[in-house]
Amino acid sequence: MNMTKLALLFVVFVDVMGQGLIFPILDTLMMSTEQAFLPSDTPQSTRHFDYGLTMGVFFLSWFFGAAYISRISDMIGRKNGILICLFGALLGYVLTILALGYDAFWLLLLGRAITGFTAGNQPIAQAAMVDISANDAERTRNMGYLVAALSVGLVTGPIIGGVLSDAEILGSFASLQLPFYVAGALIVLTFVLIVLFFRDSRQQREPFRFEPLEIFLLLWRIAERPAVLRISLVFFCYMFVMNSFYVFMDTYLTSRFQYDTFMTSLAMMCFGFSLAVSGAVLVSWFDVRATKRAIVVGAQIFAGLSCLMFVLVPSGLLAFVPIAVLGVAFSVGYAALLSIYSASVDETEQGWVMGVTTALFTLGSAVTSFVGGEAMGVDIRLPFYYAAGIAVLTLVLIVALWRYPPVRNIVSAKPLRPAAGAKPA
Repeated sequence: MNMTKLALLFVVFVDVMGQGLIFPILDTLMMSTEQAFLPSDTPQSTRHFDYGLTMGVFFLSWFFGAAYISRISDMIGRKNGILICLFGALLGYVLTILALGYDAFWLLLLGRAITGFTAGNQPIAQAAMVDISANDAERTRNMGYLVAALSVGLVTGPIIGGVLSDAEILGSFASLQLPFYVAGALIVLTFVLIVLFFRDSRQQREPFRFEPLEIFLLLWRIAERPAVLRISLVFFCYMFVMNSFYVFMDTYLTSRFQYDTFMTSLAMMCFGFSLAVSGAVLVSWFDVRATKRAIVVGAQIFAGLSCLMFVLVPSGLLAFVPIAVLGVAFSVGYAALLSIYSASVDETEQGWVMGVTTALFTLGSAVTSFVGGEAMGVDIRLPFYYAAGIAVLTLVLIVALWRYPPVRNIVSAKPLRPAAGAKPA
């Protein structure tokens, strides 16, 4: 693997690491009565709402910012777009550190908003990986690498957040702010890697245009593209299932099994580790043995069942089983969906279509966060029940929408099985 790919994978790693790091810490801040961040007499329903609000602000800001930044990366270059996002992430960490130091909820929301608005690195890195891919096999393999980097970030984030904030491990050195200092240092390191090693392979660029309504133009363009629209409706529901599980997994474990920051970090690590293994091994394995339609259908079936298993298991330790299963299912299906998206447009629109994936993901995450926070105040199991229901809806949409010939040709193409004794590409 060359240094260009490594730099791009590091971008995805630090981007997702921040999410894996902050989720358990936010859960502790909002749900624990031992923390002074919220008044000790704050009702549980209000705590769930504040958690959902904090997550929703992040994802809603990401929705507006990432689509615009990923789009202008087609105009100003992938490298400049990535550097803008890294600077925003660093500023967001600084504000978060200040918010924790002064118990300022509004400052935390501001930090999450800035971090979210500049969290456009994943689609830019995806588009850059497509730019340097020589063929479909290499493109699929590179998408698998991206999922692996994403999952390693999800594993590392909880380790940093759980260990550096745990006084039983680090004693007086531990604090809720310390993980963000380390994360900030990793952002600086990534900035240096991109400056030194990443060069835009795509020289043709569109003229720069400032379009503040880019997010709405991006979504409107989906409506004008029948194939992308049909893929997007399925993708939105697919991601909605994962988001409902991922966003509220920690708060559910805390509310039902009284998990602390370290234990919720372990749950995040389990999810991330299953993503890493499946992204590095199973994505390529399935790609040469099953159609992309079969991969997405199978992944969504297992995701829906995992949501139900999660709320039915009688102990916190058994809950790690559906967490791992959903991680594997999501990783394999997500890589297949990215490849489907990429194959639906030509090389000049790769930045746009990867921006579509992020816009739909973040919009679904924002809706899930706002609605789910309120739903958990009623019943902590509700987000997982309606996630299972959306999984069924996803399967219905696949049957109904993917009959369209341009889509069917992509998702039903027979995979090229490797020759006997050969390793999958």
